[in-house]
Amino acid sequence: MSLTPSRSPALFRYSAWDAVPAALVFLHLGLLLAFFIAWPALGWPARLAGAALYAFAIGWNQDSVAHNFIHNPFFVSKAMNRVVELALTLANGTPQTMYRFVHMRHHAGNSDRPDAKGQTLDPISIYRHGKDGQAEAALPYVLLGFWRDDGPFAVARQIRAKRPDEARRALQEFWLLVVVYAGAALIRWEFVAVLAPFYYLGQSLSFLIAYYEHYGAQPGVPIATGVSTYAPVYNLVFLNNGYHAEHHHRPKHHWTGMKGLRAETLAEQRAAGVRVIGPAHFLGFLERGVGRRATHV
Repeated sequence: MSLTPSRSPALFRYSAWDAVPAALVFLHLGLLLAFFIAWPALGWPARLAGAALYAFAIGWNQDSVAHNFIHNPFFVSKAMNRVVELALTLANGTPQTMYRFVHMRHHAGNSDRPDAKGQTLDPISIYRHGKDGQAEAALPYVLLGFWRDDGPFAVARQIRAKRPDEARRALQEFWLLVVVYAGAALIRWEFVAVLAPFYYLGQSLSFLIAYYEHYGAQPGVPIATGVSTYAPVYNLVFLNNGYHAEHHHRPKHHWTGMKGLRAETLAEQRAAGVRVIGPAHFLGFLERGVGRRATHV
């Protein structure tokens, strides 16, 4: 389903189905606010369970809702899309405009191997810190990825080089995060203190997903730069993020049309040896023969 922006006074830019991820944005943010309000009445088992859910929600959102919003903003209205960006920023703890910039660099390189100078276009390439042209091991990639990211001011400078207005929006989101979480800490410091390590775990979950989205792929083959999984529950919950080879082949293809895109390109994918795994990406380490390339099943 390759969609074009609506030219009518419609609410949604590409599809009315985007009401689903749009609602999930505010559901996620609302649940986080409810967790903050309920904190004093909760025992520690409930607090820790909520914090674990908070961590999972970050990885889920960044690789489903926020990810789809990057490629296909939900609304015709720029103002409404701006509200979504701010809501995603608060829910995920990451300035959405900065996330978009880093993610688009990821697509520019498609998890490329280092060049002669040891550099990759993709800042989160699984080969960036590997040796002898091989992917880095999963554990250091997942656990160190957050600490290797450029800081917000460095990312803002990179954005400003070509798009100063976008850099301004990115810094607005960053300072919004600072003000909101500083205010939350003044009211309930233990809430912020407990969530901080779980925030790191949520970001690490996103790196875990990213690793198995590309481990075993073929960076030099456009149709095979991603690794797909067709696990039905995963694709339902993560809004078809499992169709990752398809997504990297056509990044603007709408999330509702990924099954059709697979059918359309299946013969070409099989000829290229696109890798497909059985479990969800965050369980990719459970795949048998995870180190070798596979064709469609």
